[in-house]
Amino acid sequence: MEWEPLYFVELSVTLVELIAVGVILVAVVSGFARALGKIAIYRRLRVEDYNNFRVSLARTLILGLEIMVAADIIETVVLDTSLQSVAVLGLLVLTRTFLSWSLVVEIEGRWPWQRKTDSISGGI
Repeated sequence: MEWEPLYFVELSVTLVELIAVGVILVAVVSGFARALGKIAIYRRLRVEDYNNFRVSLARTLILGLEIMVAADIIETVVLDTSLQSVAVLGLLVLTRTFLSWSLVVEIEGRWPWQRKTDSISGGI
């Protein structure tokens, strides 16, 4: 088997994608394990534990999406620079960006570009 430079790029892209999937899987499994542990301790899942699980999972999904965008950029820039692949990359980035923003709204209750408000000072 002849080792071509592009083979290493393809391998790198696959590795980055696997890392993204691994990050998400580890977060889901560990989150469920923690939730089951809380149920075992308290005999129920408290609202605060549920909310912590949701926030943790959402943050991990954002990280996974960002890692996947990195893999897509590497693949498009190095392996396939056709206009069609750049357009597909643009759509993927837009979709994943929208998903990330939606998750930020879910976590923080505000859009990413909005300032955080201080409940004591009324946002000043």
